[in-house]
Amino acid sequence: MAQKNSLKLWNLNFFLLWQGRLVSVVGDIVYEIALGFWILAVTGSTTLMGTLMAATVLPRVIISPFAGVWVDRSDRKWLLVLMDLVRGILVILVGIAAITGHIQIWMVFVTGVILGICGAFFGIAVGSAIPDIVPKTHIVKANSAFSLVSTGAGIVGSSAGGFLYKLLGAPLMFLINGISYIISGFAEVFVKIPQVQHQKKESHFFEDLRSGFSFVWNEKGIRYIMLIATVLNFFVSMGFMLLIPLFQRTKYLGPGLYGILMGTFAGGLFLGVLLTSTINIKPSNRFFVFFWCSIVFSTMFVVIPLYLYFPLMLVLSFVAGTTNAILNVLFSSILQLTVPQDKRGRVFGLLDTLSQGLTPLSYAVGGILAGFIPLRPFISACFVITLFSFVPMAFMPDIIRFVNVDIADKSPTERTSGSSGTPDS
Repeated sequence: MAQKNSLKLWNLNFFLLWQGRLVSVVGDIVYEIALGFWILAVTGSTTLMGTLMAATVLPRVIISPFAGVWVDRSDRKWLLVLMDLVRGILVILVGIAAITGHIQIWMVFVTGVILGICGAFFGIAVGSAIPDIVPKTHIVKANSAFSLVSTGAGIVGSSAGGFLYKLLGAPLMFLINGISYIISGFAEVFVKIPQVQHQKKESHFFEDLRSGFSFVWNEKGIRYIMLIATVLNFFVSMGFMLLIPLFQRTKYLGPGLYGILMGTFAGGLFLGVLLTSTINIKPSNRFFVFFWCSIVFSTMFVVIPLYLYFPLMLVLSFVAGTTNAILNVLFSSILQLTVPQDKRGRVFGLLDTLSQGLTPLSYAVGGILAGFIPLRPFISACFVITLFSFVPMAFMPDIIRFVNVDIADKSPTERTSGSSGTPDS
């Protein structure tokens, strides 16, 4: 594997990759907002709006494991360039069709599906490439910088999206979004990402797919933590979704205060990624921070629906956002540090599917049960389950070793061959 050209975090390669992620995140938000408002303006159908917006999410859930294998087998730089160019060309065509009055519903539907697929490839390729272009001592800070993009773009994009729609209209928003993808793709041509070094002879696509599942299953620390994360995401998604009807049905709360609460949570996320970008956490202390952030995050949301005193809810939400950001940054960093280079794409793709695949089911089950169970204890129960899902980690040596792993003395070859010496079956 090529040597890193600098001990600095913000080298040229990292910056170019970072801007690509920034454009990707902002582009997705802008497209979704413009699409949502445009569909409502044209058809007035919230069902169609939800269906079309879901079209950008569902393909990612389905294709992520396969995209991960493809990322491991491809030149990641040119894959990033291709994904941005495809997205840019498609969204520009949608914008031109909208400006000329020739746009049809099926066009935005097909574009949404392709954007979701491209987003899956792009996100996995970026996550796989980060450990190869920054020093391993800066992995946590690198992930903080990328989390800062997602958090900041989410806050700014969601806040400004409605204003931009009113000022520019959907056609121009589509056009500008498409051009930004093209510019990002051009910039990524100059990124230098080392080729994936495969330790085995070339194998078939589905053999690589199977080996990714085998690797996750054989590495106990990764297996346990990914299974726990799947359960957690199911109940956390359900709890967050049920906050909307709770605020809507509570007279002294309402949609406006819900927006403020979510803004406060986003502010906590922002603080969390700032903290992880400035504070060095020793490997030996990583599990301690990881575990207690998990416990604090869950506890805050257990309490929020029980005591509907809004100032207290804001404080709890801010603390929850901060600890959640630290938790997510550490989790991403640990995977990048421990997963061999030639299997990162497969592992990240599988994680994408596990973490997002149950979300639609979570929403459906939560919506049905909310018709029979009072909302406040139901929401708290969701987060009580997440709290007790985290607790067993403190008594699982495989997870503790996995989180606290220190690979400072490992060579790139050792990192490629495996994180803990477990043979690939």
